[in-house]
Amino acid sequence: MVETSGRLLKLLSLLQSHRAWSGTELAERLAVSRRTLRRDVERLRELGYPVHATQGAAGYRLGAGAELPPLLLDDDEAIAVVIGLRTAADGSVTGIEESSLRALTKLEQVLPSRLRHRVHTLHTATVRAGAVPAPEVSAGTLMAIAEACRRRERLRFDYISPRSGHSIRSVEPHSLVSFGRHWYLVAWDTDRTDWRTFRVDRLTPRTPTGPRFSPRELPDGDVATYLAHQLSSQTWPFRATVTLHEPAAAVADRVWPGMGVIEPVDDHSCLLHLGAGTPRDLAWMITSVDADFTLTHAPPELADALRTQGTRCLNAVREV
Repeated sequence: MVETSGRLLKLLSLLQSHRAWSGTELAERLAVSRRTLRRDVERLRELGYPVHATQGAAGYRLGAGAELPPLLLDDDEAIAVVIGLRTAADGSVTGIEESSLRALTKLEQVLPSRLRHRVHTLHTATVRAGAVPAPEVSAGTLMAIAEACRRRERLRFDYISPRSGHSIRSVEPHSLVSFGRHWYLVAWDTDRTDWRTFRVDRLTPRTPTGPRFSPRELPDGDVATYLAHQLSSQTWPFRATVTLHEPAAAVADRVWPGMGVIEPVDDHSCLLHLGAGTPRDLAWMITSVDADFTLTHAPPELADALRTQGTRCLNAVREV
C-alpha cells in the first residue's frame, strides 16, 4: 500500500508538469506495466484529479476540474506559495485577506517539519518597515475589469478624479497594471478618443458591460512602458528635459519607473523628460541619476534649485 501511494504521488508529480505524457513514457518512468498505470490513473480520477486521455497514441494529461484537488508542490514551490499568501494578506486588495490567511493556515499545517521551520525562520526574521499604506481596491472590482479585458467588452464606470471630480467614463479596457503600490487600468477612452490611465481605487464599475470591440495598438509598444510614460508626463507643476551625457542603455537602470522617460539621442547621450511638484524635487531627481547633464528645456526655478544644491554641496566639502 505504501508503495502504491508513493507511486501515485510520483505519477501526480509527472502529470502536474503541464505536458502530455504517453502511456509508454509514464509506465517506464514508474517502472510498472501499462495495466498498472491505467489502474493508477483511475485511482487519481477517483480522488478528484481530472486526468484526461489525449488524442492519438494512448496518453494522459492533467486538466482542470470542477473542484480543486490537493496540489503536490516541491519545497521551493511550497515556500513561494506561503510567501505569496503572506504578502496577499497584507496587500492592497480588499476582500482576500481572510481567504489568504485561511489558505495559509491550511498549507502550513501540512508542510513537512523541515519546510515549516524554514517558513517560520523567514517569518520571524522579516520586519516590514517603512511600508506606505496603499489605496485599497476590491477583488470584485479587479475581476470585473479583468473579465472586460479578456472578453474585449466596453466598460462603464464611475470615476472620482482629484482635479475634475465625479464623471461617468466609457472605455475599451486594455490591461490592468500593478505599478508600485497602486492598480491602474489602461484603456481607450471612447468619449475622449484617446488612451487614458485610471486609478482602480477611484473607479466603480457599472453593469452590464458594453459591446465587444476590436483591440487597438497601444502606444510605446507595451503597457508597462506606456504607463511609465504617462505617470512621468502627467500635469506636474514643474517639468523639465535634460540631456544626459551618457547613452540611454547606461542610465536606464538609474531611472526608476514613473520618475521620467528616457529618449535615446546617439551613442553618447540621451534625453530625460521628467516632472515634479517642486523645483527642488526636480533637482534631486536629475542629480540622483549620477550622470553629467545639460538643461535642455527647464523652468528658471530649476536652475536656481540646482545652484542652491551645488552651493550646499561645495560648502559641505570646503573644509575637508
